[in-house]
Amino acid sequence: MEEKVLETMKKAGKALSAGQIATLSGIDRKEVDKAMKKLKADGKIISPKNCYWEPA
Repeated sequence: MEEKVLETMKKAGKALSAGQIATLSGIDRKEVDKAMKKLKADGKIISPKNCYWEPA
């Protein structure tokens, strides 16, 4: 799940909100939130502005 979220972010080429990631990837929003929490803990994503995320 984390890989699919990360891949969606990379394809977009810009910072995305969790809602945008859910829409673009077709993954349920709760699953996106869980995956993003793990990616944040692992340092794989960063937040350039409030509530938006991109690959580190």
